[in-house]
Amino acid sequence: MPVNPSILHHAAIPFAVVDQGKTFVDFSKQWLDAFDLGPEIRGRYFYDNMPDLPEKFKVDINHCLGKIEHRSNIQRMVLENGNVVWYDWKISQIKDGDTTTTDVLVILEDVSNKRLEEELLVKSQQVARIGGWVVDLVKNSIYWSAITREIHEVSDDFIPDLASGIFFYKEGHSREVISTLVKRGMESGKKWDTELQIVTAKGNTLWVRAIGEPEMVNGKCVRIIGTFQDIDHRKRAELELLKSQESLKGTLKNSSIGMALVAKDGKFMDVNSSLCHSLGYSKDELLNLTFQDITHPEDLEIDLSFLNELVQGMRETYQIEKRYFDKGGQLVHVILTVTASRNIEGEISHFISQIVDISSRIKTENKLKGLLELTTNQNNSLMNFAHIVSHNLRSHAANLTMISDFLMDDTLGEEIRDESFGMLGRASQSLNETIAHLNEVVQVKLEADRKLKAVNLRDVVEKVLLDTHALIQENVVFTHVDVPVGLQVKGVIAYLESVILNLVTNAIKYRDSGKDVSMVHISAWEKEDTVVLIVEDNGLGIDLDKYGTKLFGMYKTFHGNKDARGIGLFITKNQIEAMGGKISVASKPNTGTTFEVTFLKVP
Repeated sequence: MPVNPSILHHAAIPFAVVDQGKTFVDFSKQWLDAFDLGPEIRGRYFYDNMPDLPEKFKVDINHCLGKIEHRSNIQRMVLENGNVVWYDWKISQIKDGDTTTTDVLVILEDVSNKRLEEELLVKSQQVARIGGWVVDLVKNSIYWSAITREIHEVSDDFIPDLASGIFFYKEGHSREVISTLVKRGMESGKKWDTELQIVTAKGNTLWVRAIGEPEMVNGKCVRIIGTFQDIDHRKRAELELLKSQESLKGTLKNSSIGMALVAKDGKFMDVNSSLCHSLGYSKDELLNLTFQDITHPEDLEIDLSFLNELVQGMRETYQIEKRYFDKGGQLVHVILTVTASRNIEGEISHFISQIVDISSRIKTENKLKGLLELTTNQNNSLMNFAHIVSHNLRSHAANLTMISDFLMDDTLGEEIRDESFGMLGRASQSLNETIAHLNEVVQVKLEADRKLKAVNLRDVVEKVLLDTHALIQENVVFTHVDVPVGLQVKGVIAYLESVILNLVTNAIKYRDSGKDVSMVHISAWEKEDTVVLIVEDNGLGIDLDKYGTKLFGMYKTFHGNKDARGIGLFITKNQIEAMGGKISVASKPNTGTTFEVTFLKVP
């Protein structure tokens, strides 16, 4: 019978079709992947390509190629290399009407990992003494696993119901708690995880951990699934430890850690001197208060929530960081650990609170955070200062060098020489101004926004173009400025000058000498609460697909210029961000580059 290959090929499980001659007729991609085979197996003998299979599998194929319609099995097999494999198979006849020719459809899966997980799960449950249970409220039935029955000490054929299951819990506190939890779970779907006592069918009292998780459909509980663990040895050890702690009450009163015995209503029953010292109260004063009276309102809810879970048996202890008010109304930061103390019946008699005063630690941490932040900002400021000094003064030095070369050229005319002297004077004055501006950088530390001031953007652009006049002339670059007069931004003038200087000199440095005209266009405008500055050129451009993620990295160069150091854009980005701005770039090789810088606008 022909099988639709498109459907079979994309099946989500390993299928194969085998004919009477035991050759492959068809198969799914999952089959090929599962057994590391290729599509060339079509028409080949099945067992030549599948040698490591159980004999029972081969028998089942023969049966289905004969008169039996279906066979299925799961079997463990030890391979020659010692590996153990579990195979799960289902084999069915495929008939086309009344034809006598019968192919078989084979589903074969390696379920070794699944079987291993199952075996490990069973072993872990046995070791940990964890059983399972299910209450089906639709079918009105209860299932207990073998370990659950074993913990209850009932026979293997014991059939439980909800009432008998609850009745196993010890009369009093344990039975009341589990009844409340089950009822609340069935009504609202709330889970529970509690430690209570049961009395087994043989009369033995055990501590157990009971976990339940209701399943709700349309607001109605239809099933509850849970686990049941024997924790008797561990729990009795804990209770013995609590007894020991209570017997050491006199010693603990002299402990350096604050200690308190607290009644179920929150009232202090007893306190030690360390707690009195931390809170500034006398013992008599504290014994007339509740912990609620001195707890910070923002911390009270979480404290009461954990305490309520303690009362309901959902936990045995909890630890939180919270704040108290001392007698003078000052905050006291503490780490609070609360443990429930139970009597022999398992009922809570009171709470034992350990209170570690961490106020001095909190103050020290806050001070250290402040110092760390101060140090980090100072280091960043010094690093930026060093970069600016190196980068900006390098540009001025280059400008002065070119002017000096002009002056030393004896072939220059008197007019050009006079102009060069003028340029030299302006360059020297600009250098002095830059040095003065660099002094501002040292002042930019922790609160950068308070150090920002209104700066006229047009003035900075014109100053940069004046500083680089010799460089612009030498390289025959045409500049165009479209920055409104009086447009102001929030910034540090040394940073702004450095940013614009770097973008302009980069445009000149990476101009395209093959083009007739090299140009740099500088424009700016207001946009909502910001000012947008554009520096656009028609130079070599940058391959952003190749270098986009590295463009603003330190020591990254992209054009092979021998004087390129790869720190300019790194410095520029950091300076812009220090002023609360951002920078982006658009570029195409051999077309040009456009940098867009956003500054904060002066209100």
